[in-house]
Amino acid sequence: MAVDTKAWLIGGGIGSLAAAAFMIRDGGMPGSHITILESAPSMGGALDAHGTPAGGYCLPGGRMLTADNYECTWDLFRSIPSLDHEGQSVHDETLAFNTQHHAHSLARLVDARRAKVPVASMGFTMHDRAELLKLSLADEATLGDSCITDWLSPEFFETEFWAMWVTTFAFQPWHSAAELRRYLHRFVLEFTRIETLGGVKRTVYNQYDSLVAPLLTWLRAHGVNLVNDCVVTDLDSIEDARGYTVTGLHGRRDGERFEIEIGNDDQVYFQNASMTDAMSIGSMHRAPAKRDRDDSGGWVLWESLAAGCPQFGRPAAFNRSIAETCWESFTVTLDDPAFFARMEQFTGNVAGTGGLVTFRDSNWLMSIVLAHQPHFINQPPDVQVFWGYGLKPDRIGNFVAKAMADCTGAEILQELSGHLRFDAALLAYGNCIPCRMPYITSMFMPRRPGDRPLPVPAGSRNLSLISQFVELAEDCVFTVEYSVRAAQTAVYQRMGITRTIPAVTPHDHSLQVQFEAVLKAFR
Repeated sequence: MAVDTKAWLIGGGIGSLAAAAFMIRDGGMPGSHITILESAPSMGGALDAHGTPAGGYCLPGGRMLTADNYECTWDLFRSIPSLDHEGQSVHDETLAFNTQHHAHSLARLVDARRAKVPVASMGFTMHDRAELLKLSLADEATLGDSCITDWLSPEFFETEFWAMWVTTFAFQPWHSAAELRRYLHRFVLEFTRIETLGGVKRTVYNQYDSLVAPLLTWLRAHGVNLVNDCVVTDLDSIEDARGYTVTGLHGRRDGERFEIEIGNDDQVYFQNASMTDAMSIGSMHRAPAKRDRDDSGGWVLWESLAAGCPQFGRPAAFNRSIAETCWESFTVTLDDPAFFARMEQFTGNVAGTGGLVTFRDSNWLMSIVLAHQPHFINQPPDVQVFWGYGLKPDRIGNFVAKAMADCTGAEILQELSGHLRFDAALLAYGNCIPCRMPYITSMFMPRRPGDRPLPVPAGSRNLSLISQFVELAEDCVFTVEYSVRAAQTAVYQRMGITRTIPAVTPHDHSLQVQFEAVLKAFR
């Protein structure tokens, strides 16, 4: 690496933030040589969270964490100091928190009678078991771009296992069979405890305040240039015998156009698309706007890059059908403890020790979760916040005669009250902020080899890709780990770092784990 090498990162999600940290920690690059360009008002990407007690909090989503996987994520956060506990890393702080607040859901599924569904058994028939085993043993070349429905019969999707698995990981029957297979192997430990979510590790606050904020603090302390409200619209490049080289960036900031010249030794890292591209936020009295690809700079820039350059992937494989990749979340802010008290009485779980409560018979396939409070770092002690989502936002509700996508926050609370059969007064003063995410599960769409580019594409001299849409062997998308691993892979390869990247832990090769999974499947 030349002494004056600079790094330009397009997109401010966890992948870019992690990449900058690896450049500094393991590559020795001065932070002042690193610039992150983010189109949104704040960094964090899909881990963004914001709001106030008066205006309401908004948490688009949270990614599941475990202690048994996430090797690259914890490798990073062992180096990032906690903001609350001097002398502790974010990793140590998180483990200590989970020792105090252990997850063990007692109300994972609830039916239309508001009765807890027995979940000790996965509900499999022998035919279900045979199909699941066949899918899990197939290799990715055999699975190709097939859908889950190509391997599992309609009856499988009525099992208790599927209701819990799909709402934990957000799969849909039309998604990639190859990705489901990866999940079955990568998260085989969760297969054996899916009904309690006992393997899930939670952060002290939401993942922005607990992961992104301390990472940003560390990056700022090292002099990294963090630029918000900055949209990169185009790349200048040349392609010759030496390969593909980015020579300049074009974009807009504060209404003004800008151009950045990329030096001969500079590196460019691009977060090609995002699961929260074209996201829109509603309110108690307004449904979220229905945005699409044209409202997303990430997809458009990736499509421009990939046109005529197959080494940069095929974005159309992932963004071709909003109907198959969209769902909606909602965040509820309360200033009365009555709802939390009633939920704790109903579920048997103190807030922060349960997990997703899924209404199995909900037309929207709605789930909610009550985290440990406070969930936001600026949240007063007399305010509570909980989060939920619906995997089928195009369906008409059970208690509200509208599709979830067309509902205001007030109507979502009405639907929730109907499923819980609680007195509506418990949520009467709640502030529900809905969030529509048209591409939230786009990375799950069926894919072929080459649809996802490598983090360092063949022939690319200075452009690397870090996102949920690159190809990493064995690992699973829709996780913080995938973004961090992609960043670490790209940075180490580009900078020639010899430190070993933590390997994917082969839990699926353990005879003990395999035996426990088989026992679980036959319960």
